[in-house]
Amino acid sequence: MHTEPLKQLARLIEQSNRIVFFGGAGVSTESGIPDFRSASGLYHLPRSPEQPAGPAPVWAAYPPEEILSHHFFTENPEAFFAFYRSHMVYAQARPNQAHLCLADLEKQDRIEAIITQNIDGLHQDAGSRKVLELHGSVRRNTCLRCRRPFSLADILDQPGVPHCPCGGLIKPDVVLYEESLDERVLAQSVQALRHADLLLIGGTSLRVYPAAGLVDYYTGGPSVLINRSETPLDGQVTLAIHGSIGEVLAAACGPATTQLV
Repeated sequence: MHTEPLKQLARLIEQSNRIVFFGGAGVSTESGIPDFRSASGLYHLPRSPEQPAGPAPVWAAYPPEEILSHHFFTENPEAFFAFYRSHMVYAQARPNQAHLCLADLEKQDRIEAIITQNIDGLHQDAGSRKVLELHGSVRRNTCLRCRRPFSLADILDQPGVPHCPCGGLIKPDVVLYEESLDERVLAQSVQALRHADLLLIGGTSLRVYPAAGLVDYYTGGPSVLINRSETPLDGQVTLAIHGSIGEVLAAACGPATTQLV
């Protein structure tokens, strides 16, 4: 990795006090959580996984894009939760250098907001508090009948389809296909972007809308894109760096020392 782009990034961060970080699945892959669209991502799971013994999973006949839709959740909750527990929840995952570096910047009062498309809660585990979760979080779950909240442990502890004591179906607070993003989170994201003096974009292909369109609200100054592969925005940002987001941020900001909470 060339040192000059890292030095330039370090200078931009040092000169900024209202940084907004916009992150995607590539931030969490470095914690062992698969993304969606890469060759090894969830959308390329084999339809009929090899099963040396026993039947195939109940979700195996359906493509992940359909499983992760609102209509599939309501019509086939058994298959939805079998897939959800095995492929969407990574309770043992831990924050990586990217999460920790951003938490350190927040501790220095340099972060305006962290806008994430991820649902794993790892930014909060690293110590960040100014987190806007565009697609929700596996950590929050709600009964669709009485609105009682449930934790991730409640979902994992119940076999099959989780139900509230009132009898209502419990839904994870994750945005499925056919569902709208939370208007409050969108508004807070737009406000943060308009107030920022540096935009860091990391671990995202910028191909998932409407989330990716949010970066257009930033007009405050320099912008940096960190991603392993090229994106449609590479030629429009102040600085584009191709590589590991954890390694890039650690090199630019110094190794993170945030204590996990």
